[in-house]
Amino acid sequence: MTTPHAGTAIRVAFDPQPSLDYYLIHGSAGEPEVILVEEFVLGEDHSAVRLDSAGWTSTDRRWRGSAAVSRGIRVDANLRSRVVATSRPDVEIIFRQLGGGELPDEETLRGYVHDGEPLSTSAPLRLGSGRAAAGFREKRVYRILFANDLGADGLAILQAGWRMTRPENVADPQGRVVGTAHLHVGDDSFAWDLRRIGIGAAWCVDLTANLVSRGDAIGPLLRELTTTMRRQGLIPVTIERFS
Repeated sequence: MTTPHAGTAIRVAFDPQPSLDYYLIHGSAGEPEVILVEEFVLGEDHSAVRLDSAGWTSTDRRWRGSAAVSRGIRVDANLRSRVVATSRPDVEIIFRQLGGGELPDEETLRGYVHDGEPLSTSAPLRLGSGRAAAGFREKRVYRILFANDLGADGLAILQAGWRMTRPENVADPQGRVVGTAHLHVGDDSFAWDLRRIGIGAAWCVDLTANLVSRGDAIGPLLRELTTTMRRQGLIPVTIERFS
């Protein structure tokens, strides 16, 4: 299992090319056997339209498209229990230890993706009135869906790092929203709920954006929220736009 990481303060970094997501898949003996590299491809409205992936195994030592593996870790709890979300520096070390040499740069890794997994691209589901708050021109709502359970330590780290307001029923296993956080970027206002879906089945982050600007901060913020959840052992499934 992934050990929870501290240091969850939100930062909105306008990177021209976001970094890839890295995972290690361990074998029955507990040693890493597969390196999985993923990237969500986002549409113009920042919803996910495709999940690209490439994998490298210690047995054949070659990179290839890994759509089936990416799909498997999101639907198979047994496989997911052997998956650890990690960072590029850690993968560089493991890659050398497994005899792969120097880890290719991210531009090269993207070239190994040949079988990206298409995601639903339906029109946004309109919830409620969809009206922006007073003083804003537009409101958008996004959901980042995650597979895996979130342990008590990871939950506490997220609540503290995001300075979340907690509902009164946070200890209730049937409670859904376990915290709400807020952020201002320029004239835009953002709020997100950390929400339990079922009991131990899945989690999501619901982001509401009230915009004055054209919304350039949405993509980087969605990325940062996703990365922070990955650090606590959650595996992103998709990013949907609800309004």
